[in-house]
Amino acid sequence: MFSKNITTKDLTRAKKYFEDIISFTVGPFTLDEVIAHKIDTVNIIDVRNYDDYIEGHIPYAVHIPHKEIQEHCEMLDKDKVTVVYTYSDSCPRAYNAALALVDKHYPTIVLRGGFKEWKKFDFEIIKTSTTDYKEADEN
Repeated sequence: MFSKNITTKDLTRAKKYFEDIISFTVGPFTLDEVIAHKIDTVNIIDVRNYDDYIEGHIPYAVHIPHKEIQEHCEMLDKDKVTVVYTYSDSCPRAYNAALALVDKHYPTIVLRGGFKEWKKFDFEIIKTSTTDYKEADEN
């Protein structure tokens, strides 16, 4: 019926997995609080496609496509926790980007539920014109 990948009786391993999820992810309510009161403690990285980023993103989020994260991570402050997000939990881009950042010694967590979950709770969304984005990129 079920493969080994779907069911397990290894409760020790399961406990560690769930503890890690809690430790290395953040929910949208907590991130909203951090943005409101402690924005200087985090880097927020949107790893979605460019068009989706300019159509709407989380405040203070910087766009770094997931495939370019290793090339551009030097722009991040290693003394801050980096929060990475993508479309939703079903998209592995945020986790792949987080792995790449951790490999380069950046403390990193993933936004649980991604941008889809952020929008679900009607938190602030920033829209960027292509002109604004290109001007910021040139500076």
